[in-house]
Amino acid sequence: MTADARNPLTAEQIAAAFRQGRLSATALAAYPGDVTPATLAAAYHIQDVALAAWPGPVGGWKVAAVQPQWREQFPAERLVGPVLAGNVWQTDSAQVPVVEGGYAAVEVEFAIRIAKPVPVGMHFERPAEIGDYVGGVHAAIELAGSPLKNLSPLGPGAVISDFGNNAGLVVADELKDFFSQPLENWTTRISINGQEAGAGDAARIPGGPVSALLFLINTLADRRIALKAGDWISTGASTGIHPVAVGDTFEAHFANAARISGRIVGATPQPA
Repeated sequence: MTADARNPLTAEQIAAAFRQGRLSATALAAYPGDVTPATLAAAYHIQDVALAAWPGPVGGWKVAAVQPQWREQFPAERLVGPVLAGNVWQTDSAQVPVVEGGYAAVEVEFAIRIAKPVPVGMHFERPAEIGDYVGGVHAAIELAGSPLKNLSPLGPGAVISDFGNNAGLVVADELKDFFSQPLENWTTRISINGQEAGAGDAARIPGGPVSALLFLINTLADRRIALKAGDWISTGASTGIHPVAVGDTFEAHFANAARISGRIVGATPQPA
C-alpha cells in the first residue's frame, strides 16, 4: 500500500527504511521517497507497519503537541508514537544512545504509569473518567530521536511515521503527591552541559498530563491498539525541546522532588 500518491515508495518501504536506520544506527540522508505523509491516516499507517515489523515489544507511548501552523493539514492538537521497551530506562542517571548524524533532543516530561489494561476500542470524554488507569506520575526525560536529522521541520506527518520521533524514555522517581498540588507547583528546569537551557512546569502541558493520556487512549482506541498495565506514557514537554548531540550531558529537576541526569552516547547496531 502506498503511503501517499506522490511518494513512489510504499508504506512498508518507508517503514523499513526508518526501521533499518534505527537498528543499524545509521543516519538517513532524506525522507524515504522524498515525500512526507500528507494526512494523519497515512502517517499512522506507516507507524503501524513499522511497529508490526519491529523485533521487540512496546514499553509505552509518547504524546506531543501538534504546533498550530500544522493543524489545518493535520487536524489534531497532539500526536502519539510508541516508546520501544528496550528504550525505557528506569533510573535517575542514564547514558542514552542516539544515531549519530540523526536528530536528537531531550524533553523534561511527566510520565504516567498505566495501572491496569485499557479495554481495546474504549473511548472517554473527560480526564476524570480515566483516573483508575493512572498508576502514578513520575519524573521523566523523553529522548526524541530519529535517523533523519531534519525530521521535525518536515512536520507531524513525518514525525508520526518514524515512531513519533521517539528514541527512549528515562523514568525516575514517582511524584507521590502530584495530584494534591496545582500543576503550576510542579516546576521543572533543565541544564545542558552545565548551562541552564529551559524552565517550566506541569501546566505547560495543555490540560495537564492526564489530558495527554486521555488523547492517547482515544487515539489508540481508534487504531485498535491495546494499552497495557505497566506501560509508560510520556505526556509532553514542560520546558521546551532541547537539541543534543553525542557527548552532551543534561540534568533536570522536578520541583524539590526528583532529579534526572544523563549523557548522550552514540547508538550501536542492534539485532534485526
